[in-house]
Amino acid sequence: MTRVIVVGAKGRMGSLVSAAVAAEEGMELVGGYDVDTIDQLDEVAPAADVVIDFSAPASLTYVASYVRRTKAALVSGTTGVSEDDLACLRSLGDVAPVIWSGNYSLGVATLRHLVAEASASLPGWDVEIEECHHNKKADAPSGTAKMLLRAVDPDGERPVCYGREGIVGPRPEGEIGMHSLRGGTVAGTHTVSFFGQDEELTLTHRATSRQIFVNGAIAAAKRLVTREPGFYDFDTLMFD
Repeated sequence: MTRVIVVGAKGRMGSLVSAAVAAEEGMELVGGYDVDTIDQLDEVAPAADVVIDFSAPASLTYVASYVRRTKAALVSGTTGVSEDDLACLRSLGDVAPVIWSGNYSLGVATLRHLVAEASASLPGWDVEIEECHHNKKADAPSGTAKMLLRAVDPDGERPVCYGREGIVGPRPEGEIGMHSLRGGTVAGTHTVSFFGQDEELTLTHRATSRQIFVNGAIAAAKRLVTREPGFYDFDTLMFD
């Protein structure tokens, strides 16, 4: 039986993950923590085989302390993380199997592959990335949009324009546009458009339910607990 702790248990994703773990054969939910109880994670939390974290970056200090002490695997889906946060997550791979992803959808993983291929195949084309989410989402751009940006520009060499306003003039060569829409109850839509001379290519993924991210996180947790310590990416964990 795989023992699971969920961090961010009261949030939209955390509550769905908690319910899925409780219903999953071979998994046992042994604890759930949120912003008001996160300080208890490293004090009274029971032993677990894996932590699934869909909370906020502010919880990372407590999560990291628990992982270092218990060597539990970590599935992190927290968005809005900084480069320092990512460095912390990578360092946890020294003691436990760890994965971080801004999106646990298999469809988005495929979109990322297609975007990378299109970008390599269409040099010189203009690229625009657009993401749309519900009106309660706290961070922008989304973690998925940032992953798609890295798929277009792996080395981070191209200028990025986060929206446009006023007399902006001609589009600079190599610029990547990034746009965030917020409204209603949208689970998540991501579109990457490539504009060439007299032609256009658009790749879109639409999530109609957060359950697809839950399913991906549960699948990742099952695989991660069988791995050696290290920092894994979702594509490698699921497709290799």
